[in-house]
Amino acid sequence: MLQRMRALLPGRRSRTLSTTSPAKNPACAEFEVDNWAVSRFVLANLIPAVGVEPFPLHELMLMSSAVCRLRPPQIFEWGTHVGKSARVFYECARHYGIAVQIHSVDLPDEVDHVEHPQGLRGRLVRGLPGVHLHQGDGLEVSFSVWRASGRVPAPLFFIDGDHAYESVLRELSAVASEIPGASALLHDTFNQSSGSGYNVGPHRAIEEVLRTHPGRYRRIDSGLGLPGMTLLYQLRS
Repeated sequence: MLQRMRALLPGRRSRTLSTTSPAKNPACAEFEVDNWAVSRFVLANLIPAVGVEPFPLHELMLMSSAVCRLRPPQIFEWGTHVGKSARVFYECARHYGIAVQIHSVDLPDEVDHVEHPQGLRGRLVRGLPGVHLHQGDGLEVSFSVWRASGRVPAPLFFIDGDHAYESVLRELSAVASEIPGASALLHDTFNQSSGSGYNVGPHRAIEEVLRTHPGRYRRIDSGLGLPGMTLLYQLRS
């Protein structure tokens, strides 16, 4: 038992972990991963790299599971900040041998925004192979890169920019319309009753897009509490 506990310590990196994909039963209809294997990976590789903010443990597990189960050839995200989400995707792809190009977009340096990291932008992923940092409008830049790269099928989008209902609805609707085969991870999606005072805009936007595209996506919510993460996925046969 002591040896098993030591194997889970954050200081013990990939050498103690299996590199076999935790995705289970890929020929079956349900999204399934080995949660024990994903837990070990998150504790050993992700916690030392990115900590638990802004993504708690169960959200790190969902992000990792999405990459392992969907094996997207491209991941697009906006709101790079210091690069925590891009680093999560990179670590997962590197450990499990998944060939993916990660494109992360942030605001131009001259834009004044409370969450703009300025000189710290992307510091956790600068120079890492397969990670590309861009600046501009996240949606426009992502679509431009996707088209220029040959419209690669079944990319994964991570939507974690402006969390207003209107913004998330615009972004997710555009992804659904422009790239019907894409899957999407969305952050800050926890839904609570009005007495909480929480921003439930992302949750409302997801509900609207699901109504607009009935039957296209299956859904997994991290649940439990803030901040919340939702995966809208399409399994490839």
